[in-house]
Amino acid sequence: MKVLFIGGTGTISMAISKLILEKGWELYLINRGNRNNDERLKGAHFITVDINDEKAAAEKLAGMQFDVACDFIGFVPSQLERNYRLLKGKVRQFLYISSASAYQKPCGNYVISEKTPLANPYWEYSRNKIACEDYLMKLYRDEQFPVTIIRPSHTYDERSVPLGVHGDKGSWQVVKRIKEGKPVIIHGDGTSLWTITHNSDFAKGFVGLMGNIHAIGEAFQIMSDESVTWNQIYKCIAASLGVELKPIYVSSSYLAAHSDYDFTGSLIGDKANSVVFDCSKLKTLVPDFVATKRADQGIRETVEYVLAHPECQIEDPDFDKWCDEIIAKMN
Repeated sequence: MKVLFIGGTGTISMAISKLILEKGWELYLINRGNRNNDERLKGAHFITVDINDEKAAAEKLAGMQFDVACDFIGFVPSQLERNYRLLKGKVRQFLYISSASAYQKPCGNYVISEKTPLANPYWEYSRNKIACEDYLMKLYRDEQFPVTIIRPSHTYDERSVPLGVHGDKGSWQVVKRIKEGKPVIIHGDGTSLWTITHNSDFAKGFVGLMGNIHAIGEAFQIMSDESVTWNQIYKCIAASLGVELKPIYVSSSYLAAHSDYDFTGSLIGDKANSVVFDCSKLKTLVPDFVATKRADQGIRETVEYVLAHPECQIEDPDFDKWCDEIIAKMN
């Protein structure tokens, strides 16, 4: 197939790009070129342009047709409106990356499926994703624009350790605290269930929906069947580092009220909720899909990668100081 990705080099999309190229499909990436020199993208075609410059992007895409296009970086409806203007009549299927955080909060049922209502009063990010879905599904109903909605949950790669509470600069500062034997903050009591999915597993489900005529006009969630507690996640990180975990449990509401970080959205509107995902709809269309990267295995591989790559070790002294202040108040 001939495929166009808007983005294509992020946490989710890099694994998909790699798998598509391994299959021998023709892949085009339209982006600003910041990570296009990655060896995993060898064989891809690059359309280097800022997609926000619609006139320049339209000139680059003039005369081109694609079997599938996907937007990995669209967060608000205006960006999807632009994509529609750029791609109308040029694609047989358009996939949009939404988010499982868009599902109803508080959860009405701990088992989440595509039938779960979309409503999240706690997180603007999620509400924007819902608005994007609404816009695209209206295009499907009114214009027969060939839309497929994808809802990932917590998807990670080798560069970022999955966590519940972290600062603006990623996971390293928490990993460093664990490594140095310092106490770390875990939201709630650490017993709520969560699902983390390695991007290589996500890619298998995603590629199975590409070009699939039964996926048009539908929404799908793609994630692992494995559920783990936050205590297990953090203990896996500590075990990978060969140290003892020293958890400090703090309620999500307290964290949200005593920081400038958006924990109202990322915790109360997402990670503080106990969820189990039902991926039977995906498996009906992609019967050979199975997530094979177990949480403890993926975490260990990610920790090892981050330790071996200094560029992934981004210091965050402000977050570290905030952690010390919160922990001091808990003692």
